[in-house]
Amino acid sequence: MQVEKPPIITQAIRVRRAREKSEYQPHGVSVESRRGRRYTIRLWSVRHSRLLEWFYDKFSRIFLTLHPFWKAVGYNRAEAPVTFVERRVKGLMFDCRMCGQCILSSTGMSCPMNCPKQLRNGPCGGVRANGNCEVEPDMPCVWVQAWNGATNMRHGEDNIMDVQKPVDQSTRETSAWLRVTANAAAGRDAARKAAQ
Repeated sequence: MQVEKPPIITQAIRVRRAREKSEYQPHGVSVESRRGRRYTIRLWSVRHSRLLEWFYDKFSRIFLTLHPFWKAVGYNRAEAPVTFVERRVKGLMFDCRMCGQCILSSTGMSCPMNCPKQLRNGPCGGVRANGNCEVEPDMPCVWVQAWNGATNMRHGEDNIMDVQKPVDQSTRETSAWLRVTANAAAGRDAARKAAQ
């Protein structure tokens, strides 16, 4: 009696099976429509960058006023809930990638991490004639939008010229709000000590 060997499953067979599973698309849902909604909100944020700049200025002052609370609770303990809220708010408004080093106020409320090349200091030189990205032709160039947003802001045209540091990967998925607040509080305390 001959024993049948189990069929050999190669990597190609696994890939084909995975592709077959992932080809299902629910009715009325498409990648293009999701992208369209995301770009629509992102472009709204750029068009209203001056309003968002004003709002963020007030918001950051409130957050700085809460520094004693964050310090009492512990910045490390506050990290998870604040990051949860920050991810939702900034994800909706700016399609945020949670790099932990937010520079929206310097880039006209257009997040440079949305650039397929993740350039943080201006466009790559491959911007299409219609202002779209060379890598993703249907997407408006992040840096064209950044310039448009910066021209609306009070200090935008000055801030967009600032050279940004490369992304520190160790801060990914952490709260930029808390980091900015802790740094501002430390700077404020150092200025007070120096004045005494």
